[in-house]
Amino acid sequence: MSRSMEGKFLATEMDFLRRSARNSKLEKVRNEEIKKISKKEITIIEEIQKKNKGRRKATKEYNEMDPNCKKKTRKTPRDMLDMKSLKQVEFGLTIVLVLLIIEQCECRIENSLEDYSEFDGKDEREGKQYWPVIGLVRFENSNCSSLEGYEGVCVTRRECGYIGGIQSGSCTSNGIGRCCLLYRTCGQSSAYNNTYFVSDDYPNTFNDETSCTFTIEPCPGTSCQARVDFLNFVLSQPDGNGNCIYDSMVITGSGGNIPVICGENSGQHIYLTFVGNNSITITISTSSSVDLERSFNLKVTQIACDCPTLAPPGCLQYYTDLSATVRSFNYGTQINGAVITYANSTTVAGTRQLANTNYGVCIQMQPGYCSIQWAQSSDSTSFTVTNNTALVEVVSGLPNDPIVGSLCTTDFVVIPNPYYSNDTAVNSDRFCGNEFATVYTYSKPFVLTVITDADELQSEDVANRGFSLTFTQQSCRNVNPVVLLTG
Repeated sequence: MSRSMEGKFLATEMDFLRRSARNSKLEKVRNEEIKKISKKEITIIEEIQKKNKGRRKATKEYNEMDPNCKKKTRKTPRDMLDMKSLKQVEFGLTIVLVLLIIEQCECRIENSLEDYSEFDGKDEREGKQYWPVIGLVRFENSNCSSLEGYEGVCVTRRECGYIGGIQSGSCTSNGIGRCCLLYRTCGQSSAYNNTYFVSDDYPNTFNDETSCTFTIEPCPGTSCQARVDFLNFVLSQPDGNGNCIYDSMVITGSGGNIPVICGENSGQHIYLTFVGNNSITITISTSSSVDLERSFNLKVTQIACDCPTLAPPGCLQYYTDLSATVRSFNYGTQINGAVITYANSTTVAGTRQLANTNYGVCIQMQPGYCSIQWAQSSDSTSFTVTNNTALVEVVSGLPNDPIVGSLCTTDFVVIPNPYYSNDTAVNSDRFCGNEFATVYTYSKPFVLTVITDADELQSEDVANRGFSLTFTQQSCRNVNPVVLLTG
């Protein structure tokens, strides 16, 4: 090979090296290899010049150092050094190319999120062997627990970065999977599972006027519902009539009747239904007229159409527990600071209970359980949905006689075919007032319907808090067979 051809070959290889080293890691390796080659070349020249003076002796000495060059005695020491440098550059190029191939294989390993429909989720998949020492590892994109205690999705670190997530711990035994947390805030959207919609600068609070919108995009062809868990939800209280005129959360694009929500609702949840492949929008608005430190953190979980946890139609809330406590939106023991003003300018304490609601709370019946019991929680105001709660609070204790039937026309809850604890049938399925009697029902499905109107003036509802009821599913072994047949 002529020297000109050698030069072209070297230039071509060096150009390929520069184009291949696209990231900082490979660029650093390339520069280090070139520096080493140049340094070796200078060292060889200095050693020869130091030991031998004169061109002929230097040539002889160099030929003895490099046996492969013995037949090329007509070449000068510089020619020999060029050949030596070329071989060293080729060796350095080989090292860099190997690193490049490994890096490319690493990309293939970490981006191999393909079809997992045949994966049972019990064991990690064994990799396909592209090289004897490098396997293509696949794993299920299951839920995972992050270091912060939140639930994320198990993906590769590259996939987590691609979808705008934050890595928080490992989720596979081989260390490739990362627990990825997805946080979104005002003006953003997400089509991924386990997304957290948070207020700006969360967990810090804010106290100003804003309109914050988040869009839930369904996973095409697979998602039918989205569950929204209110991990943290603090907005201003409604006005005295229970209307969210200051702060509000409004949901559009979902099937069903979704009420406007405000106040304190941490721990609540709702189910939203996708209409085809259309998105659902959550808009949280706040007013500067109310001085309050606000914050919110909503976890959005998409539910596949064939998932057993899919909520039945008409259920805004859905529980799968044997026992749990159900609270009306904005329920709390503290009184609402807003007031109701009557026509004669008399003012009374307003209600915490939200106006204009009509929704179902459903409970999944568990195997071996035939009925469900509903009981008032221990709070003294745990069932105050109509009438003057402020008046009965002045007296020691609350009235013992619950209000049922035709007297419940404005704000009430509905329990189908209820029975008292002594197996006596209740003469109505409507309950209101300031007291709730423990009842149970055999009607399926298990559902509690909540209805409130828009007017607290005509019915003279004062300082109502809403309700906090605990349900407990009853075993079939404890059932009265007569009631079971008639109920």
